Amino acid sequence: MVFPDDVRQILQRRYKNSRRAWVDGEGQWPLAISLGIPTQLEASSAPGAVRTWVEAWNNWRGLPGELTWEERRWRWLGAQRLPAHLLLASPEEAAEWVGEGARWGRVILRRSVLTRRWPSLAVAGSLSSHFDALADYSDVDFDRLIRLVGWLVAHRRSGLYPRQLPAEGVDTKWLDGRRSLITDLIQSIFGIDETDQDFHTICGLQHAPTRIRMRVLCPGLRNIIGGLRDVEAPVEEVARLPLMPESVLIVENLETGLALPDIACTIVILKLGLAVALLGDLQWIASRRCLYWGDIDTYGYLILDRARRCLPQLKSLLMDETTLLAHRALWTEELTQCSAEELSHLEAHERDVFSGLRTQKWGTNVRLEQERIPWEYGLLTLERVGLRLIRP
Repeated sequence: MVFPDDVRQILQRRYKNSRRAWVDGEGQWPLAISLGIPTQLEASSAPGAVRTWVEAWNNWRGLPGELTWEERRWRWLGAQRLPAHLLLASPEEAAEWVGEGARWGRVILRRSVLTRRWPSLAVAGSLSSHFDALADYSDVDFDRLIRLVGWLVAHRRSGLYPRQLPAEGVDTKWLDGRRSLITDLIQSIFGIDETDQDFHTICGLQHAPTRIRMRVLCPGLRNIIGGLRDVEAPVEEVARLPLMPESVLIVENLETGLALPDIACTIVILKLGLAVALLGDLQWIASRRCLYWGDIDTYGYLILDRARRCLPQLKSLLMDETTLLAHRALWTEELTQCSAEELSHLEAHERDVFSGLRTQKWGTNVRLEQERIPWEYGLLTLERVGLRLIRP
């Protein structure tokens, strides 16, 4: 026997799972929810429970829906009029049952506003996938959204930077939290199918230049570029520098790169993180000896794997099991591990350490950050692999 509170729980699950489809017009209405009329045997064994159930539906008030009743003629209990089904005529009524009436109403109203202005947004999924945004944006934010999208549609290839957009109330912070929604709206309005394009490209905006920071550790190489030691510039400009180092050292930690002494015929590239694939844009690196020194943690190996995709000759430094176990007292915990189960560009000894970290071989989320390794130990390792440190 299904009571009113049971119906509410049933509808909460169905609403959660189906509300987006309902926004797109899917679903069959009216929706009939069976109230579970008991058999004669069940009613005979628990007459009090049946009376309570019938009274609950007799007293039911205040929520939408049509209650249907059916008569049963039982030999033992006589004629009984029992609640059979609750019929809900529309998604609005289901939303009212679960306390979502106001949110549902905002979604439908705002969907109507958007599709009247841009009919292509009526395609299933264009708006329903952003149900929560449509339900919860304030009126002020929704108006800002319409103004911004309208401006982007009218100025398809503006070439502006996001901070230059002349839309009232739209600043960088506001925009950053809504890029996914804006991107989807513009894609749907213009029928853009490409999934590999980013927010800037889809909206016709200018990217901030992708920059690379490096230190030129060799005095001779510094002379070639006017004596500059510390250089940060757009990747396209760095690619044009007339540098031909013997060795390129790539380090993950900024401070490690800043602390390195002069090293003959060597440059160091600092803190690219998961953007390490940018190294593939520097053609003068391709034939150089390349070394990567990162953290011994799962993301350190993920970065190494990505770097080796564009630099097959890349070798790792101080990222082996010996280094890890020799500095046990300096371990910290990696708060969140990389989810990849296998990194195909790791060498065998690197793969063993990565697997050991993932399987908790040495403890929970073990991590050895590169800057925690004693500095002299690190410098001696650089010398052992053939880098010529220029010591004072």
